[in-house]
This record gives sequence, C-alpha cells and structure tokens, in this order.
Amino acid sequence: MRYILFLLPIIFLISCKSEVNKDTNQKENTQKEVKHIYPQEKNLANMKQLTFGGDNAEAYFSFDNKNLVFQAANEKWDAPCDQIFMMSTDGYEGEKAPMLSTGKGRTTCSYFMPGNLGILYASTHLRDEECPESVRSVDGKYVWPIYDSYDIFIADIEGNTRGQLTHAPGYDAEATVSPDGKKIVFTSTRSGDLELYTMDIDGSNVQQVTDGLGYDGGAFFSPDSKKLVFRASRPTSDEEVKTYKDFLAKGLVQPTNMEIYVCNADGTEMQQVTKLGKANWAPYFHPSGEKILFSSNHHSKSGRQFNIFMINVDGTDLKQITFDEAFDAFPMFSFDGKKLVFSSNRNNGGTRDTNVFIADWVE
Repeated sequence: MRYILFLLPIIFLISCKSEVNKDTNQKENTQKEVKHIYPQEKNLANMKQLTFGGDNAEAYFSFDNKNLVFQAANEKWDAPCDQIFMMSTDGYEGEKAPMLSTGKGRTTCSYFMPGNLGILYASTHLRDEECPESVRSVDGKYVWPIYDSYDIFIADIEGNTRGQLTHAPGYDAEATVSPDGKKIVFTSTRSGDLELYTMDIDGSNVQQVTDGLGYDGGAFFSPDSKKLVFRASRPTSDEEVKTYKDFLAKGLVQPTNMEIYVCNADGTEMQQVTKLGKANWAPYFHPSGEKILFSSNHHSKSGRQFNIFMINVDGTDLKQITFDEAFDAFPMFSFDGKKLVFSSNRNNGGTRDTNVFIADWVE
C-alpha cells in the first residue's frame, strides 16, 4: 500500500473489481495510433506503453535495468485483486506477464532483491487465500484498508516462495531495497502506529526509523543508500488525531492529506520537503539525489487529477513533469538514470484501466 491513491481515479485503480477494457486494441495497433507524450512533457521522450488493460501499478526496475516487477489486478490474468507480475522493459510476451506471487490473497509493493534473481512483496495469503474485503468509503470519507494480515515474502523469478521476512503481528508491507543491496525499508504497525522500519537484507536487525503520529509509508532509499524519502500524514488538531486513531483501530486510514519527507536512513535529520496541501505521495529520488519526483493533486481544484512533479530536496523549484488529465504516479528511475517508468490512465480509451509506461529521461 505504498500503492494507489485517492479519490476517483485512484479508487478505480486499487479496486479488486475494476472493469477491464474489453475493446483494448492489440499492442502494435495502439502504439501506432496514439501519441503517449503530451507536448508539455519535455523531460520525457520515446515513451512506450507496456501493459494493456486492467489495473497495473508500482512497476520497479531490476538492478540490471532489464526487467520490471509490478502489481496488477486483471480478471483475464486470473488476478481478481492485486498479484505480482514481471516483464522485461520491452513489455511481456503472450497473453499475460508471468505471475511471481502465489495467486492467493492480495499482494502489494514488490521490489527486486540484490542479484536480480528474486523479489520481495507483501501478501495476505497466510491469513486467507481469498481476496480480502476492500473498504473504500466510511461516512463519505475515502479510506485505505491496512490489512493486518500483510507480511513480507521473498520469491524467486520463477514464482517460488523462498522465505518470509516479517512475522510480527499487524501490518508489514511497502518494502523496498537500498541500491547498495544491504537494507530494506518497510512500513509496519508493530508499534501501534504506521511507522517506517529498516532491516538487513535477510530480515534481521529491525530498527524503527520514524515515530511521529500519522501514516509513514512508501519509502525509497537515495541513490547512495544513505537517505530515505517517504510520504506521511501528520494529524495535528484534536479532531484530526481522534479521526486518525479511530480509523487505524479499524484497520483504515485516510490518505487525502500527505506531504513528502526526507531523513537519514536511521531517522535523523528529518525534513519536510513539500507543504503543498492535499495528497502528495509516491516519491522517488532523482539520480542526482538532490531532487525528488512525486505524484500530487495539489494543483487540481477537484482533487481528482494526479500528475508527477519534481522538487529539490530543500523544497524549492517545484516543476510539473507529466500532464495527463486523470492520473500519473509511481515514478521510478532506472539505476543508470536513463529511463523513467510510471503508471498512468492515459490512452485507456475512457475506461478505468491504469497501465505501465516507460520513457527516456531528458534533463
């Protein structure tokens, strides 16, 4: 649940019952007929669409930049709710990408392990092999479910489960790996709140990173593995605190007010980067380590349009990167800094489909 966000386009994206576009064209026809890049998207070139139908998100590069691991909900792929899949950076062959998760329960937040021979991801399948109930609204308030049945697992690239990294009661998910391959950062409720933790690559040496009240999640390491970037809610008023705690006690959170933060990997030198209001999330470091890409709806009066923005780590020089009219999020740079992968509602024929796109990065 680093995962999909807020309001109308996001509700579509995370729903286990999203409609699949039955009239989607074949890849070759779609790519010939549609121009994916908007004229304002000057930092992107040679964009390609890699998936075609269903809800596809959180695509992340292997360390050798050759493959992507991602989550998808697609009835045609035998995935009524999110499962983990892999494809090359050129896309997948055949009718569907290979599934690396068990196909049971709900999964989220996959990432390659060092050596590119395995992945980690979170799954609810030990509690129940069926898709868990997905609550999206309570008393008119948009919410995310925080399943306490999520634990973090390792699988090889043939889809065989190789181990379990977390065993504590409560929610454990949103794991990513440091570029140096030594550490994992993840979100957990083991303290009673949604905080960031790090552990060694084998699951040992668990250390708490954050301790502020609110939902800390979606963390990634900086290119030098020394810092973390993440998004966080920070309820302050008595009413906000009560609402947050009441929802959390029910396994729910409201993700509609979040900002971007950075800190050292041990939690020191905490710094709020954005002060934009609304929902700012899905951050990822620029290859320089001096800038951050993230998704936001702060510029949208309705709150329903999400685009990718870039900002300096010190909070200056905000710049809009993507311009889709509905939804762009989950940016990740390839480890060589040449490519950007992200998820978008563009080119979906007016359906609810969210697909994975890849483009050359232009400074």
